[in-house]
Amino acid sequence: MDGISYQRFPKVKIREMKDDYLKFELRETDASLANALRRVMLAEVPTIAIDLVEIEGNSSVLNDEFIAHRLGLIPLTSERAMGMRFSRDCDACDGDGQCEFCSVEFHLHVRCDSDQTLDVTSHDLVSSDPSVVPVDVVQRSDNVGYDTSEQRGIIIVKLRRGQELRLRAIARKGIGKDHAKWSPAATVTFMYEPDIHINEDLMETLSLDEKREWVESSPTKVFGLDSNTQQVVVIDPEAYTYDDEVIKKAEAMGKPGLVEIYGKEDSFIFTVESTGAIKASQLFINAIEVLKQKLDAVRLSEDTEEADDQFGELGAHMRGG
Repeated sequence: MDGISYQRFPKVKIREMKDDYLKFELRETDASLANALRRVMLAEVPTIAIDLVEIEGNSSVLNDEFIAHRLGLIPLTSERAMGMRFSRDCDACDGDGQCEFCSVEFHLHVRCDSDQTLDVTSHDLVSSDPSVVPVDVVQRSDNVGYDTSEQRGIIIVKLRRGQELRLRAIARKGIGKDHAKWSPAATVTFMYEPDIHINEDLMETLSLDEKREWVESSPTKVFGLDSNTQQVVVIDPEAYTYDDEVIKKAEAMGKPGLVEIYGKEDSFIFTVESTGAIKASQLFINAIEVLKQKLDAVRLSEDTEEADDQFGELGAHMRGG
């Protein structure tokens, strides 16, 4: 086994990219790496979210805990999260988690003085750091994907005349593994790229109606009939959901082996949707960086264990000598 290298060089091809959506191909690797990448994107890429709320005054209909929970779930722009410190590791504030290196402070003070119901929204949160604000505030200022005619932010609570909400909030760096409010991804999925082979000789034994019936047995539009040749063709292989319906239909028609469908074991199609805290493309890049850090930690621990074993043997030899 000596001299055999198991090193692989995965390749990525971007298919579609928007601020909150990314679709790409991951090739020449295996399911272990694909799933590791998916799990890191979901649960280990850090973002910033409100973690501590000090209510100074609340005469609204919602209790303090309910408001604090709603504040925590407001997505905040987190481009600087990778460079921030975790509050538990910050030596500048002795783990208090309230310094400029590991936190961002927000203030909110709203009072209703009219007879009309007043919506308190994420737009009312005032940040100590202009780079860390609610996501919808950025969308509103950029006028991208945001309908200002509907509302002016994510609603926190509604106030009537005389009611008031005054609070201070601390946002900290965290990961989705600790709490879902820190997860930067709305969803991350991947599928094996289908490899579809139609037995043309067996297909020719079917009548036109039987071909049409077989094509329509697929819940998704994977196959179709060529209008000129009346041949069954693969329209969209990636629409196949591994439901085996067309295979079962072929067997029911007495034509087993009519089609063979396999998942390519070294080719995956990823779909990533971001919450807006960071762009979907940046989420992917950060996930790779986090995965590299985890692998470096494993390699370092293995080197340390090997060194400990060597020193242990040396110590035993010296004691025996």
